[in-house]
This record gives sequence, C-alpha cells and structure tokens, in this order.
Amino acid sequence: MSAEEPVSAEGPVSAEGPVSAEGPVSAEGPVSAGSRSRAQRRRDTEHRLTHDVDAWVASASADGVPYLVPLSFDWDGEALLVATPTNSPSGRNLAAGRAVRLALGHTRDVSMIEGEVEVFEIDALPPQRGDRFAARAGFDPRTLSTPYRWFRISPRRIQAWREVDEMPGRDLMRDGRWLV
Repeated sequence: MSAEEPVSAEGPVSAEGPVSAEGPVSAEGPVSAGSRSRAQRRRDTEHRLTHDVDAWVASASADGVPYLVPLSFDWDGEALLVATPTNSPSGRNLAAGRAVRLALGHTRDVSMIEGEVEVFEIDALPPQRGDRFAARAGFDPRTLSTPYRWFRISPRRIQAWREVDEMPGRDLMRDGRWLV
C-alpha cells in the first residue's frame, strides 16, 4: 500500500470501497469474487444449518399480518427445532398457519428456507432432544415459567445466493428434496 492509498478505520479502501487481502468487502463481509456452484451453495447452507444458532423466522397471522423474529434453532440433519412462547405472535402464527420462512446469514450471503411446521407441547419431545436444543441455543425453554412449545420445521424449499450473479440456480431444494 502506498502513502497515497486512502485508509479507513477498517483498513485500506479503493474507489470501489474497502478492501482486504481477500478482496473487496461490504458492511456484511467479503463480496464474492464469482458465483459459487450449486453444490458449493448446498455445502455452505449445510454448514450454516449445523453451525449457526439463530435464524430470522417469518410467519403470518390468519388475517395476513406478517411477523418477523430471531429465534434460536437446532438442526438434526432433517429439520430445524425452535421454541417460542405459546401465546407469542410467532407461537400463535406457527401453530395456526403451519407454514414458515426462515433466513440464515446476512443479506450478501443468505440461505432462505420455506418449511412446514409441526407443533409439540414442551414435554412431548424426548428429553435428549430438548437437552440438545438447550446446549446449542444456550437456554432451556422447558425450565421457564412462561409456557413454550416446540416447533419442528421441515424444509420444503431452500434457496441460497450471495449477489445477483447467484440468482440463477438459487433453488437447492424443492418439495423437501435436495436438487444437488
């Protein structure tokens, strides 16, 4: 870097914005240098499912009022398990509508999941399944005084993309089956 190159608190910048040793970056992280294959996007999505702890969960009331909330989840390789208070907007919406949309990641590297919801009373799951959720999420809804329910979300459609160059072929799962 020469003395003429501008530097911000985050590091060097170019006319296009901040840069790092890996290339351009945005507020959300590195900007992709090229589109990933669908197989790579599936691997990246599976990594998020097994390593991320929280997801944005979107539901809607019976009269169509949307609701968006971050919830902790556990992925068992087939479905996501979330817990929320029975009488919260999300709890009511998920129980009544049985459909949900989740987002993992940030806007420049997102995995979108549409799923079907199964509802379980808080004492209905095997104890080891609840223990696994508690260890991963950092809280145990079974021990709280507020009534909670479990919501098991089976993915029906999964999409993943970083930027516009990954919009074609963003479908990774349809009808609950991986396409790649």
